[in-house]
Amino acid sequence: MSRIMLNATNTMNQLQKQLDTIGHNISNVETVGYKNRQSTFQELLVQQNNNQTLNQYDNIRNTPTGIRMSSGAGLAQTKLNLTQGTLKNTDRMLDFALAKEDQFFTVQVTENGETSTQFTRNGVFYLSPINNTEVMLVTAEGHPVLDSNEQPVVLPENVKEVKLQPEGVILAELTNGQAIARELGMAQVIRPQMLRARPGSLFALPPAEVANPQDVVGFIQGVAREDINLKQGMLEQSNVDLASEMTEMTLMQRSYQFNARSVQFADQMMGLVNGLKS
Repeated sequence: MSRIMLNATNTMNQLQKQLDTIGHNISNVETVGYKNRQSTFQELLVQQNNNQTLNQYDNIRNTPTGIRMSSGAGLAQTKLNLTQGTLKNTDRMLDFALAKEDQFFTVQVTENGETSTQFTRNGVFYLSPINNTEVMLVTAEGHPVLDSNEQPVVLPENVKEVKLQPEGVILAELTNGQAIARELGMAQVIRPQMLRARPGSLFALPPAEVANPQDVVGFIQGVAREDINLKQGMLEQSNVDLASEMTEMTLMQRSYQFNARSVQFADQMMGLVNGLKS
């Protein structure tokens, strides 16, 4: 295969991955708490050729360091962008929004019979009955929301009103006049790029062999909870900038078309060479 076709096909493959990332961002522009991803490119393997020499007899175009021939471009990394999204007022009692970009709610997720703690910025919560006397705070998908002891938040079923304090304490007022306090489990992300995206605006820890969980996420306890800043009756919107994503998508499509034409031209030139007669 000619070097032109090799460069173009390698680059087209990586551009398609970038277009997939952009499409995923655009499709989640209205998803509560969604964090977009941004990709960067780097040059692939470069071959150095120094076998062309310039002397008084040969008129050969050369550079002082020879000729560097690349193998195309590839995605260097896809970075999670934790920039704070816009807070939207909903006036709903169980809508909670985080006003600090590196903090997450903790939820309990059961998959394939295994239970794990995962993290989300989506604060749309509900009270789901678990028996005749108690209700549990859950996400829209039904995952239990955890407290500061990493246990599901369970309240009596006769809850009349729920008030949220900025540091993450829920005050549940019951119909009999009593009040119960529960601390929401909160986590601070230390290394966001190590988190694994999961369905439902969730993030999971990487496998233990990849990274120590304590180096990726820390649970906010004690006096550190004073740094938590929660808003009740509000939701954090997606941080996707639709105009920027559409512009980036147009640029990637143009680059893809350019490389596709390069493959076409290379194929035509090889066809011309094969058609030459001695």
